[in-house]
Amino acid sequence: MYSDKVMDHFMNPRNVGEIKSPDGIGRLGNPACGDIMEFYIRVKDDRLKDVKFKTFGCGAAISVSSMISELAIGKTLDEAMSIKNSDVAEELGGLPKNKLHCSNLGADALHLAIEDYRKKKTGEKSSISKKLTDGNAKKTADEKCSYCNKNISKDTEVCSFCNKEI
Repeated sequence: MYSDKVMDHFMNPRNVGEIKSPDGIGRLGNPACGDIMEFYIRVKDDRLKDVKFKTFGCGAAISVSSMISELAIGKTLDEAMSIKNSDVAEELGGLPKNKLHCSNLGADALHLAIEDYRKKKTGEKSSISKKLTDGNAKKTADEKCSYCNKNISKDTEVCSFCNKEI
């Protein structure tokens, strides 16, 4: 079941679209679940002046992208880089266990856009997209908690670090 806030961001997503000549772009997706997120940023005085997104995916993916854009606008680049998947899920009033991966994709796509901007500023070659996750790849013995991002066993039901139900 989705929270009212998730449904609101799904039915009325904020900041959808594309920024012409953006300062940074981040693309990330997971073909196994079908979610693909693209974030565009405009930076002024080391702050995110504007954030837009285009997301192809489920309602949770769209809600996550919308919430991340809201959380990021006006923040310094360092503050925006500290936005974690757990912040997004918490702001949305929680996500179903099988949709928590959406918050990882969204936060990571925003971080890629910021990294793209920073690389452009230093003259480094930038890569605006991370290799899409191979949904058929073998799972490792450890996974990351969707709330605190600590390594946990793939069979864990409650994170021993943050005590959240996985």
